[in-house]
Amino acid sequence: MSFLKRLFGKKETPVEKEFTEKEHEKDYELKSKGLEEVLGKMHNLVGHAIIPFSIGGAVDMYYFPNHIKGTGFATMELLNPDGNGPLKNRLGTYELVSFTKYVYNTNDEVQTPFNLIERKACGFLTSIGMYSSQAVLNPKETIEIPNGENEENTCLVFDLYEPDGKKLKIGDREHHLLLCLQIFRSEMDFARQNGSDELFKLLKEKGHYPYSDLDRDPVV
Repeated sequence: MSFLKRLFGKKETPVEKEFTEKEHEKDYELKSKGLEEVLGKMHNLVGHAIIPFSIGGAVDMYYFPNHIKGTGFATMELLNPDGNGPLKNRLGTYELVSFTKYVYNTNDEVQTPFNLIERKACGFLTSIGMYSSQAVLNPKETIEIPNGENEENTCLVFDLYEPDGKKLKIGDREHHLLLCLQIFRSEMDFARQNGSDELFKLLKEKGHYPYSDLDRDPVV
């Protein structure tokens, strides 16, 4: 409940700097290049939200099918053109990334496992994106996101995502990608008791890291 109050409760927000259309376009160009340096070529289709994230809607979904097996999902709306946005964690500011083992499905009229996890990922990336402007979110930490009545919370753990040491750079600024990894409750409890690195070790041994698909058996 406290999470809901912090996430959706009325709060006083400082006046944000306004950027020109030209500044946004340049930022998009540099951010796209920076993400592709880490995640490979971006898909040419974008999952645009009906209501923009900036006014309370969902995040736009950007797809990366050329990095590892499956598909990566990344945000591009947390960082402003000046590099601010989420509250700085111990590494600075960031965009979010998540993965599914399923390949991108171009036919959204046919319900597939990809479509299901894509919508799930959009939901938790949106919630975390909103929360990131109110709370410091560090790699290795866990989080629970409330769902509807009689539904279990979504359990996640964060990690720094820098494959082969590749950092997220936007122009001359250095940021990072914060991996949002959906896990089972038993795995979250294990991470809280034994440390997230121990959970990551088990997930990697079974080939489940960095994927958020839960159509598998828990590792603990």
